[in-house]
Amino acid sequence: MSGSIEKLEDYGLGQDTKPKTLFSLVGIVGAGSVGQNIARMVSSKGLDVIFLDVSQQKIDQAYVELAKELDRMIERWGMTNSEKLSILSRIKGTTDYNRFSKCDIVIEAIKSSTREHSHDVRAKILQTIESHVGRDTIIATNSSTQVITELTADLTYKDRCVSFHFLTPEADARVVEIVKGLHTSQVAYENSIKFANLLGKKVIPVKESPGIISTRLIVPFINEACEILMEGIGKMEDIDTTMKVGFGLPLGPFEMADKIGLDKILKWCENLYDEFGDLKYKSSPLLKKLVRANQWGRRTGKGFYTYNKDGIKISKNTSLED
Repeated sequence: MSGSIEKLEDYGLGQDTKPKTLFSLVGIVGAGSVGQNIARMVSSKGLDVIFLDVSQQKIDQAYVELAKELDRMIERWGMTNSEKLSILSRIKGTTDYNRFSKCDIVIEAIKSSTREHSHDVRAKILQTIESHVGRDTIIATNSSTQVITELTADLTYKDRCVSFHFLTPEADARVVEIVKGLHTSQVAYENSIKFANLLGKKVIPVKESPGIISTRLIVPFINEACEILMEGIGKMEDIDTTMKVGFGLPLGPFEMADKIGLDKILKWCENLYDEFGDLKYKSSPLLKKLVRANQWGRRTGKGFYTYNKDGIKISKNTSLED
């Protein structure tokens, strides 16, 4: 892997610095499920990762969850224990933004509740990142519903900022949406594409818009499935089967929602509805019911379906019949 990394020399944004290996060190803000999966994905490509969260307790918990996920990959996908240890050895946790000083790219991947809260917190994080990294470091957000130009309005060097959205935060997700903001330089944008290619991702270039492509499509899809279920037109399993067998999707809308996380989908609904005011984005009462009960899908063991500790679907959630 080191040989392929060495080929990325001279890709730095600055023209007056000596050649260096780009993307040898990647920073991630947020040690939740999204940040963990991005860290695992990046480390599996042989790159060093520093992920940051607000407390050592959250960092320690992230290590535990990362190890459990890698154990599941050993059981289900044939990963070896030595590969697991190698991946973990390249991931370091911190509460100190100073650790990002040598990073080539830092990705903000936090979880936030409302659109207003999300914007303020993310914008502040990006400002803090900027104050601790070098001039050439790419600063990115993984958010799909926040606009990078707006988020970086108060940054000094807006030209190195992009939206870098993984469609799903899993290692097998083949697509990443990259948004070039109003102030993003062509060099920063092209280097972001090179980073995505290094991770083995297909790059989808998108114009700046809340929800970009993926989120604006998936929200109405899941909302309409909920509407069909509430109207009694079909059973939940039959709705999923229709989309899988009839249209060749790997997961039906309810299975997909559980995989993504109902809490995340609810946030997407609210953000897009606030932005566009279109009823197709207004969150379904079913989503709200499950999220309020902390039944968020695979991650919590119960969503539209119930799951065992390995995330395998067991049965439908009978509480939806109440």
